[in-house]
Amino acid sequence: MPTSPPSTVVGNTNCTDSDLSGSSARPSVLQLRMNTPMDLYQAYIPLFTDGGLFVQTSRPYQLGEHVFGLLTLPQDATGYPLAGQVAWITPANSPTGRPQGVGLRIVGDRRGVILKEKIEAALGPLLTSQHTNYTV
Repeated sequence: MPTSPPSTVVGNTNCTDSDLSGSSARPSVLQLRMNTPMDLYQAYIPLFTDGGLFVQTSRPYQLGEHVFGLLTLPQDATGYPLAGQVAWITPANSPTGRPQGVGLRIVGDRRGVILKEKIEAALGPLLTSQHTNYTV
C-alpha cells in the first residue's frame, strides 16, 4: 500500500512534498497553499531577483536541487506552476530560531516572472512591511 508524502506546515500554509521516483535523480514536487497574505509574506523571499519562497520542511534537500510544483495563493484557487532551485537550507535547531526548511529561488523564465508578479500582487502593502518572516 503506498504511503502519502510527508506533510509540513509553513505557518498556516499547507505544504506537501514528495519524490517522484524515490531517488534523488528526479526533482521534488511540491504542493504549496498559502492560506492568507501573512502566510505568503512569511514565506516570500524578495532578495532573489526573480523572487523566491521559503518552504518549511524536514525533507533533506541539496543546494542547487531543482524543485517543481504548484503554488496556490490566498483568495485564488488557481494552482500556479512553480519551478525553483534550492538556494539555501535552514537546518533543524537553527541558531537564528527560524524554522527548518529550504529557500527556493524561482526560475526566471516567463512563468517565473508571471508567478513573481502574482505573488507580489497578492502581498499588496505587505510587500513593504517590516514584520519579521522566515527568511530575513
